[in-house]
Amino acid sequence: MGTLRTKRIYDPAAPEDGVRVLVDRLWPRGLTKAEAAIDHWAKDIAPSTDLRKWVHADMEARWPAFEARYRAELAPQTEVLRALVALAGDRSLTLLYSVKDPERNHAVILRQVLEALGPD
Repeated sequence: MGTLRTKRIYDPAAPEDGVRVLVDRLWPRGLTKAEAAIDHWAKDIAPSTDLRKWVHADMEARWPAFEARYRAELAPQTEVLRALVALAGDRSLTLLYSVKDPERNHAVILRQVLEALGPD
């Protein structure tokens, strides 16, 4: 796999994005599928609905616990995560998210988990 990055779905697509994967459970508001320019929608590896609602109630206080809980949700999905990496092949893989915060979002955690997977 090439570079692994995160990017807000509302930012324009760019050639360096490589394979663009939306990692939100819900479709982004006000965006058509053509505008999103995604290659794959991996909604099953997004945080569960309950976890997403829980963290959004108090992002500041709950973020550290959210990170641990989301990693726990991802733990049994190793094969799905490896398939996502394989989808990119030698190209870059861009994980797309819709929230406004570029540092506190689940895509950042997901990127770290994918980087830690290492080669098969």
